[in-house]
Amino acid sequence: MAVMRKLLKVIDALSEAAGAVGKWFAVVLVLVGTFETISRHFFGAPTIWSYDVLSMAGGALYLLGSSFDLKHNAHTRVDLIYIKLNPRIRAALDVAFSLLLFFPLMIVLLRYSFVWAVKAWKIKEVMFSSFWYPPAYPYRTLVTVSLAVLVLQGLAEFVRNLYFAVRGTPIDQP
Repeated sequence: MAVMRKLLKVIDALSEAAGAVGKWFAVVLVLVGTFETISRHFFGAPTIWSYDVLSMAGGALYLLGSSFDLKHNAHTRVDLIYIKLNPRIRAALDVAFSLLLFFPLMIVLLRYSFVWAVKAWKIKEVMFSSFWYPPAYPYRTLVTVSLAVLVLQGLAEFVRNLYFAVRGTPIDQP
């Protein structure tokens, strides 16, 4: 059990690190968005690169924050009935929905994002959304890595919920 607790801590640390990196993309969004607005409206000189940077930074913020949010139970959920249930029943429901929805979807997304990233690296893919043509492979890799960390955090939450549903005590408490 001690090994499992250590593994859960490592996964949690990965999610915390992803969130810590992801928050800096919010700063990039503000700075680039402000620069583009001032450049466009005050100087009549829009940039050719801001749209791509804003799209990639927004995606990075969202993707890197997803595992952090899962760790902190911050994802949006409709819990009109769920919140009124016994905590062990909630944990059992979380286990069931993880098996039925989360893992199948994440495995498909992770598989296709990996293929997408490998292909981007092989052909040195660029994005065609503007005339700037930034390289796509770093962003495609970020998508895959972020999804992998999200799957790991999902596994950690699955183990926690399964343990709590069966034993009635959190696994994180020795």
